[in-house]
Amino acid sequence: MRYLKYALLALVTIAILVVSLANRDVVTLVLLPSGLADAIGFNLSVNLPLFIVIFISVAAGLILGIILEWVREYRFRAEGARSKKELRRAHKELKSDTPKDPAREILDLVEKA
Repeated sequence: MRYLKYALLALVTIAILVVSLANRDVVTLVLLPSGLADAIGFNLSVNLPLFIVIFISVAAGLILGIILEWVREYRFRAEGARSKKELRRAHKELKSDTPKDPAREILDLVEKA
């Protein structure tokens, strides 16, 4: 399994090197379209090699996807925490040596219904 991991890592490294070497040309990234920039009077631009732009875009997409997935799973984590808390309470109740008041047990059953 370790060799498979190293082989996959080597393939990814080779792929990144090939993409980097194939996209060495410098491109200009501009913040705003020219019409809007002329109206505002401000425009930011930067010159970068294309492979850096590609890698930054992929990294930004991965980070955004991780954040969105974390937000989407929030309700499941919250429900799990509630269930865990309820389970602890039930274990604690089962371990207690003192029996519950029968009248209180009836009230609890009525409240749950």
